Amino acid sequence: MSEWQKSDWRNKPRIQMPEYTDAEALHAVEAQLAKYPPLVFAGEARTLKARLADASRGEAFLLQGGDCAESFQQFSADGIRDTFKVMLQMAMVLTFGAKVPVVKVGRMAGQFAKPRSAPTEVKDGQELPSYRGDIINELEFTPESRIPDPSKMLQAYTQAAATLNLLRAFSTGGYADVHQVHQWTLGFTDREESEKYRAMAGRITDALDFMIAAGVTSDNNHALQTVDFYTSHESLLLEYEEALTRKDSTSGKWLAGSGHMLWIGDRTRQPDGAHVEFASGVQNPIGLKCGPTTTAEDLKVLMSKLNPENEAGKLTLIARFGAGSVGEHLPRLIKAVQEEGANVVWSCDPMHGNTIKSATGYKTRPFDSVLREVKEFFAVHKAEGTIPGGVHFEMTGQDVTECTGGVRAVTEEDLSDRYHTACDPRLNASQSLELAFLVAEELVARRDANASSLAG
Repeated sequence: MSEWQKSDWRNKPRIQMPEYTDAEALHAVEAQLAKYPPLVFAGEARTLKARLADASRGEAFLLQGGDCAESFQQFSADGIRDTFKVMLQMAMVLTFGAKVPVVKVGRMAGQFAKPRSAPTEVKDGQELPSYRGDIINELEFTPESRIPDPSKMLQAYTQAAATLNLLRAFSTGGYADVHQVHQWTLGFTDREESEKYRAMAGRITDALDFMIAAGVTSDNNHALQTVDFYTSHESLLLEYEEALTRKDSTSGKWLAGSGHMLWIGDRTRQPDGAHVEFASGVQNPIGLKCGPTTTAEDLKVLMSKLNPENEAGKLTLIARFGAGSVGEHLPRLIKAVQEEGANVVWSCDPMHGNTIKSATGYKTRPFDSVLREVKEFFAVHKAEGTIPGGVHFEMTGQDVTECTGGVRAVTEEDLSDRYHTACDPRLNASQSLELAFLVAEELVARRDANASSLAG
């Protein structure tokens, strides 16, 4: 069997990818990207894989979150900071609930391309190609804007590099200090409508106060000042992915240099397709979205292709069924994993199966549905005796009004106030933190149940 090459995907069926009209311009961009430094490094990807292996055993918990689709126009230092800040707050609450480290992975520095349900869209009687993300074409509804432009890959690389630079500075420069993060969280629970989360916040305060009294402070413990933060995105635009793929000089294995973790979407997980072929050859941790149409047989083939050595931490299965459907689909996939003896991390994406169109015409996601799917995910794993290893959210640190509900009670009438997403509706900062508290309660219940069964 010949050794995998990073261009092998070109011999496989491709879907959800643009047809570039100017082949010469495309080749020039690919050649340019191939000279650029990778955005991430093999040692970082290996460390993330080891942390995810911990999550597969219940010794860590995965928090994966960030933008639906990163935008060139909305790119700003404040936007990166705000999302990073909320993820740190969520991670602190989840750490307290799970009593294990939280692996923090942002949908950042690469989440530029989006699969679409239809190749074209119609407005006012005019039909144009669909918007596929800023790395491919433009949101503006004109024939010129919807032409795929390969030079956008260079702009995406530059923005990803700048994002990573800032994330690394935030992670190690004192901004992530555990005491400061908790003070931000207390600001959320001080609100009258957040009263039900105050007790848990108070217990976190007590734990931090105890550490200070015992002499464990940020001044003498570097771990309290810094965090490990990783990036991820959907591996959709394979010309971009191939151009940034490098052979790791240490191990001799290929690394997708565009992000620490890549995932394959529910629309591009064909076992014989281009996207699976590409992901099968890189050493990065890989996520696989599993929707209602995922069959047990397909999953077995995909696990074999994407994790042929059955490494712990290599493959994360991201369940996305929709509230009310988890009990129907997740048990059969868990059974398929058990029959194969496969090492996987189970993560819950409660966003993609719960998108509806509001009466006001906006695409939205009801917070109650998101929460219900998370609860169902935990309940199935409890019934099956398996480990719920993580959660995967589309969220932002900004005060948008895109998902309805939550303690701030965003209504359908509110959606038009601050609806800024380029694609799908995201949880805002308040909803994200509230969800972290609710997931933490699930983790506490799971921990208590495990403790009582051991005691019994």
